[in-house]
Amino acid sequence: MKPVPMRTLAAILFATLFVVHGLARADLALDTRLKKLESELRCLVCQNQTLADSNADLAADLRKEVRELAVSGKTDDQIKQYLVARYGDFVLYKPPVKPETWLLWFGPFVMFAGGVAVWWGIMRRRRRDAAPAEPPPPGEDGAVARARALLDG
Repeated sequence: MKPVPMRTLAAILFATLFVVHGLARADLALDTRLKKLESELRCLVCQNQTLADSNADLAADLRKEVRELAVSGKTDDQIKQYLVARYGDFVLYKPPVKPETWLLWFGPFVMFAGGVAVWWGIMRRRRRDAAPAEPPPPGEDGAVARARALLDG
């Protein structure tokens, strides 16, 4: 067997490093894309966490499914459409504003406005009930004034 020249070994080593570096960059780009996508999706178990932040088993399964879809060549929008078709708009961390999601978007504001209206009504009633009664005519004591007020109506 003939020895391999040093130039050939160097070329093979350089080509290998180039390929490995290219694969690492592609993997890093995929990971960055997946992190961004997972931060736009809601964990269906935790509900107040993104898919990227959740430690739930279902979140891990969904992250794996999202990765498989991305590796298969699906775009971010196609992946989101697939998950919405499967789980509904709730899977999106920021669901679109449409009649089906009005409660998600406007429900908190309606509840806040209702709470303000109840608070305002209670404060108004308290002020009305706490308003001072007509003062008794001069020279009459409290018992006579109360009796007169009851008789008058």
